[in-house]
Amino acid sequence: MMVALLIWQGFLTVLVLVLAVTLLALARQIGVLHERIAPIGAQEARPGLDVGQTVPRLVLRTLEDRPVMIGDALQPGHYQMLLFVAPECPVCKRVIPVAREVAASRGFEFLFVGDGPVPELQDMVASRPEMQDVPLLTGVELGLVLQINRLPALVLLDERGVIRAKDIVNTRRQIEELLDTVPVAPKVDRVKTGVISHAAV
Repeated sequence: MMVALLIWQGFLTVLVLVLAVTLLALARQIGVLHERIAPIGAQEARPGLDVGQTVPRLVLRTLEDRPVMIGDALQPGHYQMLLFVAPECPVCKRVIPVAREVAASRGFEFLFVGDGPVPELQDMVASRPEMQDVPLLTGVELGLVLQINRLPALVLLDERGVIRAKDIVNTRRQIEELLDTVPVAPKVDRVKTGVISHAAV
């Protein structure tokens, strides 16, 4: 009887260990799938300031602690393209290089707006070459004003700080279709992607 009890206890111990290993393996696979699978189709952003409304004048800081004015007047014909990103957002990693390329091809000033702790944002920029040489703004003020609740989100501002486009974007097609709805006026000179062309205070 005692031998049978010991055998049964040993069997249960082995079974628990096997179940624990299986659970860890499943958790790892879920993490991998979360990294690899992007949301499909356009997603609806919650209400906030919308297209046609003017962004209030806000001073945000870059990772280098430089002040950048959002909502300030730009040179005639200039546009600011803002991409809201976060370190834990798997879709952002694929959208970032595409958005930067599209902004450069259209002559838009391109800025990242980061959501998350500064150390994590710094690690994100350091590990992604396509994010370097482009200002990344920190602080939650702009996201709260625009009610950015899902990422990655794209916002296009014109020379007067008026929102010309705003939506969640997952693919190049969504970015281009969103920007194609904006009649872009010719500007005096083209800005370099990632160069802050407006006055900082």
